[in-house]
Amino acid sequence: MKNDQDTLQRFVFENTPVRGNLVNLTSTFQLALNKQSLPSGLRQALGELMAASALLTATLKMNGSLVLQIQSKGLLKLLVVECNSDFGIRATAKWTGEVNDQQSLFDLIEHGQFMITLDPKDGGQAYQGIVPLEGDSISAILENYMLRSEQIDTKIWLCCDGNSAAGMLLQKLPDTMNQITQSQEHSDHDLDTWNRVGHLASTITDDELLNLPTETLLKRLFNEEDIRLFEASHTAFFCSCSRESVANMLRMLGPDELSSIIEEQGQIEVNCDFCNTHYKFDKIDAVQLLVAEVTTPSSLKVH
Repeated sequence: MKNDQDTLQRFVFENTPVRGNLVNLTSTFQLALNKQSLPSGLRQALGELMAASALLTATLKMNGSLVLQIQSKGLLKLLVVECNSDFGIRATAKWTGEVNDQQSLFDLIEHGQFMITLDPKDGGQAYQGIVPLEGDSISAILENYMLRSEQIDTKIWLCCDGNSAAGMLLQKLPDTMNQITQSQEHSDHDLDTWNRVGHLASTITDDELLNLPTETLLKRLFNEEDIRLFEASHTAFFCSCSRESVANMLRMLGPDELSSIIEEQGQIEVNCDFCNTHYKFDKIDAVQLLVAEVTTPSSLKVH
C-alpha cells in the first residue's frame, strides 16, 4: 500500500523558478463519491478534477475555496469540484438522460465551458474565469486555461482508476515572481530547466502516479535534479452543507413557494448533492422558516 495516500506534497527544483505538487486521493476520493451513483466515465472525470483542484489550490496564497466546473449543453450538465485551503474536497455531477459506463466525459459534452472560481473567506476579492473547453483531456483543458488566462506555464498529469485519483503539477513561475536576478543567461537557463524537467516528467505512467511513494517517484523521474520536498499536507472529504445553510436556501424561495410545498407534500425534503445528507423540514419547521423570512430582512447583510 502506498504510504502517502491522501496527501499533497509540494516540491521545488532548487535555484530555478520551477515548482511542483503531487497529490494522492484515496479515502478522500471514496468518501466524496461512494454515496453518489455515478457512471464510470463521470466518476473517473470527477476523480481527475478532484486531484487537479488540490494541485491548483496548493499554488494559491488564499484562505478560501477553489471551485472547478465543467458546464455543457449535452447529456452532461455540470461537473463541479470544490477544494478549500485545508484541502477539504467535495465533488458531484449532474446529467440528463441515459448515461452508461462506456461513455467518457467527452462523449457527454456539447458546447462545453470551463469555469474556475476563487472564493476568499477573509474578505478578499472573489474571482471567476470562464473559457471554452480546449483540449481532449482534463489535463489539457487546465493547461490551456492556465496559459491563456493566467499566463503561467503549467503541465499537469492526472489519473483515476475508479478507486483512487492522483496527479502531478509542474509550473514555471513568471519572471516577475522569480527571485533570481533576471538576465538573458538566467532566462535561457530557466527555459532549459523547464523543458528538461517537462520531458522527464512526461515519462510518468498512471501506475507510478497512483502507487509509488512521493520520494520514490521523484527520484525515478528526476534522478539528477536538485529537488527540495516540503512536508506533506493531508487531504480529506469535506462537505460544508448544514441544516442552517439549507434553511437559508429555502427562505430564498419566498413564503408563497414554501407554503405551497407544505400544503402539497406536508413537509419539505432536501438532499445534498455532494454528501447525500437528507434534510427534512416539517410544518413546524416551515413556520419557523416563514417567521424568520418575515422578521429578518431588514437586518440582512451581504458578506
